[in-house]
Amino acid sequence: MLTRLYRQHHPHATFGAANYVTTLRAVLTLLLAAMAFLDPSPRLGWVAGWTAGLLALLDGVDGWLARRAGMLSAFGARFDMETDAALLLVLAVLALRLDKAGAWVLLIGLMRYLFVAAGWLLPWLTGPLTPTVRGKTVAVVQMVTHALALVLPRPLATAATAAALALLAWSFAVDVGRLWANRESSIVNHQS
Repeated sequence: MLTRLYRQHHPHATFGAANYVTTLRAVLTLLLAAMAFLDPSPRLGWVAGWTAGLLALLDGVDGWLARRAGMLSAFGARFDMETDAALLLVLAVLALRLDKAGAWVLLIGLMRYLFVAAGWLLPWLTGPLTPTVRGKTVAVVQMVTHALALVLPRPLATAATAAALALLAWSFAVDVGRLWANRESSIVNHQS
């Protein structure tokens, strides 16, 4: 079943370099998640911050590779988006664990998952959303802000992550507004 699903959304004969880079990002995200179980220290913050910075850089590489090779696919786009979402959750947990912000910082990491859960209750939220420059920019800002927050003193880290949360909430609100405006066609598509 997984092979059929993969083939349906990935029409290319090979997995592709871009998906291998995204896989590397997923593995490094797991490494960051493991760091959350270590004793908090400034050294851990620096290692996690530099790793997060590398992941933000690699986030631009996978899309570039896919476009350059002509291997864009729904699978690759979704794989990239879910890897980004997992990274944001891990970075939020690390920011909390390293005492860079309060528990509210977890909202940044949970936003994507809360949005998906809301879609179970409100089917119009599952309508199609085309990628935007705004969405991509906000995602990069989130990653870079969190990478920096892991090494900044708490007051600066808290201010930066609070601004990042406000920006992310605004971006999600714009997408919810787009989906609300198109809810009639979304509901018809779900019923057919």
